[in-house]
Formats: sequence, C-alpha cells, structure tokens
Amino acid sequence: MFPFPFWNNPCYGGEPMSRKARLQNKLRFLKTIRDDLETRLAGLNAAISNVEQQLAQDDVAQV
Repeated sequence: MFPFPFWNNPCYGGEPMSRKARLQNKLRFLKTIRDDLETRLAGLNAAISNVEQQLAQDDVAQV
C-alpha cells in the first residue's frame, strides 16, 4: 500500500541523510499517499454516481 516513510533514516542504520534528502523522501511519501487517496476518491465518486443513476431510473420507472 504505502511505502514505509522511514527507510534510509539514520536512526535505522546506514549513512546519515541530508535535510534535503529527508525532505525529498517525505515529499515522495506524501505524494504517494495523495495519489492513493485520489484513486480511492475517484472510485467512491463513481459508485455514488452509479447509485444516483439507479435511483433516478427507478423513479422514472415507477411514474
């Protein structure tokens, strides 16, 4: 799902990271979260639209 945001963090071993590198990793992580949420939101919007269309069709059929 989401990449682990703390990889390459000096607390977990490895070489120390510069502030710029940490911020770039943070930005990449946040953009990944945003992209995932946008995908989920698009799916929800499609499902809502589909149910609204079905309700409208039922209303027309009952009249």
